[in-house]
Amino acid sequence: MAARDAARRAGPARQRPDPAGKHYEEEEEEDALPDSDALPDSDDEVDLDKPRPIQIVLAHEDDHNFELDEEALEKILLQEHIKDLNIVVVSVAGAFRKGKSFLLDFMLRYMYNRTSPCWIGGNTEPLTGFTWRGGCERETTGIQIWSEVFVIDKPNGTKVAVLLMDTQGAFDSQSTIKDCATVFALSTMTSSVQVYNLSQNIQEDDLQHLQLFTEYGRLAMEEIYQKPFQTLMFLIRDWSYPYEHAYGLEGGKKFLEKRLQVKQNQHEELQNVRKHIHSCFSNLGCFLLPHPGLKVATNPNFDGRLNDIDEDFKKELRHLVPLLLAPENLVEKEISGSKVTCRDLVEYFKAYIKIYQGEELPHPKSMLQATAEANNLAAVAGAKDLYSKGMEQVCGGDKPYIAPSDLERKHQDFRESAVKQFRSVKKMGGEEFCRRYQEQLEVEIDEIYANFVKHNDGKNIFYAARTPATLFAVMFAMYITSGLTGFLGMNSIATLCNLVLGMALISFCTWAYVKYSGEFREVGTAIDQIAEAIWEQRLSPTPEK
Repeated sequence: MAARDAARRAGPARQRPDPAGKHYEEEEEEDALPDSDALPDSDDEVDLDKPRPIQIVLAHEDDHNFELDEEALEKILLQEHIKDLNIVVVSVAGAFRKGKSFLLDFMLRYMYNRTSPCWIGGNTEPLTGFTWRGGCERETTGIQIWSEVFVIDKPNGTKVAVLLMDTQGAFDSQSTIKDCATVFALSTMTSSVQVYNLSQNIQEDDLQHLQLFTEYGRLAMEEIYQKPFQTLMFLIRDWSYPYEHAYGLEGGKKFLEKRLQVKQNQHEELQNVRKHIHSCFSNLGCFLLPHPGLKVATNPNFDGRLNDIDEDFKKELRHLVPLLLAPENLVEKEISGSKVTCRDLVEYFKAYIKIYQGEELPHPKSMLQATAEANNLAAVAGAKDLYSKGMEQVCGGDKPYIAPSDLERKHQDFRESAVKQFRSVKKMGGEEFCRRYQEQLEVEIDEIYANFVKHNDGKNIFYAARTPATLFAVMFAMYITSGLTGFLGMNSIATLCNLVLGMALISFCTWAYVKYSGEFREVGTAIDQIAEAIWEQRLSPTPEK
């Protein structure tokens, strides 16, 4: 580690403070951080001598699944000098194209130059580290970490390992809600500080998405006896109302208290969102950051030089980064109250990714899809209720027995009425989406009808006597046949008839005991089914067509 630190500081061209803590040189300079033109493939050797972003969670766009690069993660976190140190994980998550990687690169500058008052860099120094660019298309996919884990001495004398994590932006055109929830949940579960990167304000949909993503993470964590996650920092970018709440931490604290306040006159849904967020995180904070300036937003050639960034942004950035990464502010990762080492974090990553690769968890849905499902299910329930009430009037409860043909005709009438009502209800999701629920309704109505048929048959005294009548008929037929065949000398056939006669008699006695005692109901059901089959095939005067 010391050798690598010395190598980074070697040479006048490097943008590092010298041992005396002098300012950055303003002459022809190289980048302050190692270049990261391309991420290594999962099959490539992870080169730890050249720090760069390493993708540890790979996103497969074809099947919308995620894979952990265990080899890369182990090579970074199981290094001999850090594997047993408690770890601090700072992650940045949020919507895509909102400057998460851009912010992380300033965190890297701080980590490499934290002893210098001018850690933020020279005015003409391009910003390097995690890959970032301007434009409207996403840059980061999956989850990346910086390949160099920083060893920091805390004020209490203990050493901790600090890991910086970058995440795939949410809500881009290629990610499903499940993709977004999985990445956010994984980063929140494995980080000690989650920076929730938002633009301009905290809107209600931001809180609802946070509720969905954290609940998706909490589902994957077993035996939760306390708040499952640690620190959540709302970072509001491009804050435009400093006259209401000042830039920085104090203004953010007052703003967040106002946004997350639970009021008596609030709708229950709004109260539940706020209570959920408070129940998930041990510590909540908020930082208001001004807009970096028009040059940053509109110049396609912007490369992160400080002379293109507004002074207010740089001023607040000098407060924000040490707030997260200064030795006295570092938050060590804990799970279930126990501190996590680098070695432990590898195992947690493996366990969590397996859960999200499996089918144990429900798939999160978009608000439209969830609303459309609830809307259609409510219409199905209403239509089923209409059908059930109609059939109850015909053959339910203490209504007398009705002829099967009349019952089926009533069933068809009420079935058509139920389907008609379902189709008349205004529903979300489109015709094809609603057709699936109509088919579900028809299947469920047929199942209800089958129960009504059984209930109606139970009122028929002759139906109730079908099993003993059938068994008596079999015994009588076998008795007559046995006598005739015995008289004619066909002893083998007579013996077979006597055997069937004996089995029918035993079955009758068993059936009578089951009906009397209520025990061995499965045996009684089997005898009823056999008797019914014999009745339908041989004894019924009006066989079904």
